Amino acid sequence: MPSPPLTPLAAAVLHVGSPERILHVQCGEGAGALFLAREFPSARVRGVDRSPEAVRAAAAKVGLDPEGRIAFKQGGPRSLPFPADQFDLLAALDARPAAAEAGRVLRPGGFLALAASDKEETLGGLGGALYRRRLARLGFEPIWSEAAGDGSFAVARLRGGGPVGGSL
Repeated sequence: MPSPPLTPLAAAVLHVGSPERILHVQCGEGAGALFLAREFPSARVRGVDRSPEAVRAAAAKVGLDPEGRIAFKQGGPRSLPFPADQFDLLAALDARPAAAEAGRVLRPGGFLALAASDKEETLGGLGGALYRRRLARLGFEPIWSEAAGDGSFAVARLRGGGPVGGSL
């Protein structure tokens, strides 16, 4: 029996502390962003997706949110529609945001959590190696990576937030 698609994301966020501001890239209809909002009840969560239909569907799932804790916006992983140094955690499930954009929108010490729901290795192959190299040049340091459910995850931290170590 296959594991739930959010399993790798759930495993990844065990390694990110207690973020106050979270961005979920390529959020689709919002299941991952809503999970993150439940997992971190004091955090503000933003979801971004290329599809205006997905953004509308995700926003419809929020219901009453008088504090504005969760919101969705149209945008893509190569050009995130947010200011610099905005988030403590950038999460992506089955997507890979542009490394430079991840570095731009994360605060120093912020976490990048990449999860794959049906792949053996989140950052495998030549594309993964090139992406890891870009992240390292931008100051990301690997924290943890492993298989989770039917997929895997990798977590990195943007330099400036204390000691870290590991391998992506």
